[in-house]
Parts: sequence; structure tokens; C-alpha cells
Amino acid sequence: MAKIIPFRGIRPSQERAAQIAALPYDVYNRQEAKEEVAAHPDSFLAIDRAETNFDDSVDTYADCVYQKAHDLLWQWVEEGRFLQEERPVYYLYELTMDQRSQTGIVACASIDDYEQGVIKKHENTRAEKEADRIRHVDCCNAQTGPIFLAYRSKQVLDDLMERIKTGEPVYDFVAKDQVRHRVFVVDADADIALIQQTFAAMEEIYIADGHHRAASAVRVGCKRRAEHPGYSGEEEFNYFLSVLFPDDQLLIMDYNRVIRDLNGYQPQEFLAEVAKRFAIIEQSGEELRPAVKGEFCMLLQDVWYRCRIRPEDMSSDPVDGLDVSLLQNLLLAPVLGITDPKTDARIDFVGGIRGLQELTRRCHEDAVAAFAMYPTDISELFAVADAGRLMPPKSTWFEPKLRSGLFIHALD
Repeated sequence: MAKIIPFRGIRPSQERAAQIAALPYDVYNRQEAKEEVAAHPDSFLAIDRAETNFDDSVDTYADCVYQKAHDLLWQWVEEGRFLQEERPVYYLYELTMDQRSQTGIVACASIDDYEQGVIKKHENTRAEKEADRIRHVDCCNAQTGPIFLAYRSKQVLDDLMERIKTGEPVYDFVAKDQVRHRVFVVDADADIALIQQTFAAMEEIYIADGHHRAASAVRVGCKRRAEHPGYSGEEEFNYFLSVLFPDDQLLIMDYNRVIRDLNGYQPQEFLAEVAKRFAIIEQSGEELRPAVKGEFCMLLQDVWYRCRIRPEDMSSDPVDGLDVSLLQNLLLAPVLGITDPKTDARIDFVGGIRGLQELTRRCHEDAVAAFAMYPTDISELFAVADAGRLMPPKSTWFEPKLRSGLFIHALD
């Protein structure tokens, strides 16, 4: 059963929230992060990517970078840019993009639930990416970026959230990407008890996004346990910062592919190979978007092709039946020789938020073909996780992105 608890959140003062809130640290490369912090020095990115405070001669993973993150975080707290709740509370976090909203419950989840499989994963993590956030969390003595969790919706929680949202938010601002962010404090004893009890009755919760942050937070928690052999299990380091969303509110966008070469094929030869494996049902000079599961659209030499996976190739297996798996197994591997899309430099991935025009741009710049995918459904993600399996890389693109810096969970 899931243990999802309230916590004494550290959060920005009301007048600073909009300036502090930042996109996740991993959506930027170093130069982009440096430019963002230079333009917006109050951005939490200055803490999440503390190398932005140094010139480029300083290694991103140098000890002084993590120490700077610690010093800046607690300096900002000391200066009053942040405040801490007097008692443990939950928060509601509503994000609105393109006139659709999703509302999650900000809380702390148990590292035991993660390790015992109550909190289920669908991606592998890479040790080098974990190492960075392990050092960041450990040195800061706090978790600064929430993990995006999903649960099968419960009417009792839907009703509670709608009631609480009739009150006054502590934050209400529109970020520069036009996403509106509203936050409400949940501090009534009865509401806290209802949330905790409802999650306690759930047998599974799912990581939607943030596998590396989750794994890193758990690793730090286990490290702290080893350092405190008499721990009770209730210390803050036994929990990690999360936002939990009901599944029926989530938006998963397409995660598209671009290919840098045709593995020796001429374009018409490659098109013939595609036609052997898929039904080409339409072609156009205009951008085409897949309309149903089992369909993808290909851009080749400025012509779009709507391609459908043949019924005999469809699969009921939770992983092999994913559209991204079928494209990989039927075309990318056997024809283009891309057997490991995680490491092959000939393939790149484009999040759906960038639109089909980005695929056209890439095919005019550094790619020879592009594949627009039908979005993976949240039920498919749940099925993969329930089976204890892993999704192929770059299967899901969630929008809108949770902001860092709005909620901080101290480890002691």
C-alpha cells in the first residue's frame, strides 16, 4: 500500500514564485542554462545547474559546483526568498496549457515503496545521470525537483481537489511558455487524512517522468540510512518529493524520430522497403499526423507518407505492441541497422511539443527522413510497468513540464 505523506515544504515567497520557478534542469544543455540564468538571475536554475555560476573552465561535476548549489539554496532561504511551512501539509499544483488543466497532489513518497515495487518504473536509468543528482541532493540536503507520479484516478480525490481549488491559491502566474501555474496549500486535518488514507488503499503508483531523479533520491535516502543505523523510518530522508496526478488528466505527446542516413539505400529503394513492411495509405506534400494507434507518418524527400502497421504484425505484448517498438523492430533495426537506439548516433528524437515543423526543419538540416508517431497512451505505460517490463527509449513526452523551485523537501 502506498505511503504518501505531507511534509513541511520550503517554497518561494508569494511575490517571488514566478521569477524562481524554472523548467527541469535536464531540458537545458550547459550553454542554454548559462544563458537562461544570465537573463533571469532569480531562476532556480542557478541552483539546479550551479555550474552556471562559474566560467566554462570549471567542470560541470566539480565539487565546487555542488557546494555552490548548497550555499545558494540556503542563502536564499536565509534571505527570505523562501519560507517553510510550520507543519506538514500537502499542496495542489495545477498546470494549464492550451486551455486544458491537470492538477496533482504535491507530497512525499516512500523510498520503501519504490524499492518494493509499489511505485512502479518503466525506464532504465543510467548511472552517470544518477550520479549528478545524487551529489546534488546529498550536498544540498534537499530534493529540489519533484518526481512526476501517476495514479488511477479516484473520484474522492477529484472531488477534494475541485473543492480546494475554489479557494485562494498561494501562487497564480503564467510562465513565459504560456503555461499557467496555480498552487494551493492543503492544511485542514480532515483533508490531509483523506489524502493519506486514499493513497494508502492503492496498490500501485507509477513514475510517469523523472526516473533518474527518483532513483537518485532513493540512493541518497539509502545512504542516509546507512549513516544512521538506528533510523526509525520516519525521518525525512526516507521520502522523496513528488507530484501525483490522476491518469485521466495527463497529456502524453508524440515522441518522434529523425534519421541521419538510409544505411546505403537510395531514397526510392528505402521507400520500397517501407512499402514491403507497412501499408502506405496516403502521400502528401503537406505535413501528415498519425490519426490512430498503429499508424505513423514518414517524411522522405519533402513528401509525407501515411503508413499503417499491418494487422498480422500487431502484438498484444505490452512492450512489443507499442508503436515505437513496432517501428523499431520492423524497420529501423532490420532495414536501417539501428539496433540500439539509445546509443546509435544515426537516430535522434524530437519531442512532440516542437511540432511537425521541427521534423521538416531537421530533414532540411541534418536528417534524411523523419517519423511522426502516434502518442503512447497512459494505459500502455501502466501495462508495461505492471508487467515489470521497460519501455523503449523516448516512448513518452509529457507536457506541461513541472517547475523546479516551487517545492523543496529538506532531508532533515
